[in-house]
Amino acid sequence: MKSMEEMMAAAQKAAETIQNQMGEAQAKLDTIEVEGNAGGGMVKVRATARGRILGVAIDDSLMNLDEKQMLEDLVTAAFNDARDKADRRASEEMAQLQSGMGLPPGFNLPGMG
Repeated sequence: MKSMEEMMAAAQKAAETIQNQMGEAQAKLDTIEVEGNAGGGMVKVRATARGRILGVAIDDSLMNLDEKQMLEDLVTAAFNDARDKADRRASEEMAQLQSGMGLPPGFNLPGMG
C-alpha cells in the first residue's frame, strides 16, 4: 500500500503534467486562426482561437462618410463573430485535451478558462 507521501507526490506530479499540457494547449490556441465577418464579407476580422486579433479587412465600398455608422456596426459585428468562432474553437480544443487526459467532459481545472 502506498504511503500518504507517495500519494501526495504522485498527485503533485499529475498536477504538474496537467499544468504543462494546459500551457501547451493555450499556446496552440494562439496559432489557430478564425475569421469573423459581417455584411456578407464586406468586413472581416481575423483572430486566433485564443481571441487575439490579427487583422481587419474593410471593403473599399464602405469607405464613405455617409456610411460611417454602418461601417462601425459591421466592424463590431465582425469582431463579435470572430470572438464567437474563437470561443467555439477553443472549447473544441480543450475538450480534446481533456478527453486525452481521461477527464470527464466539462471538468473544469483552474486555469482552463
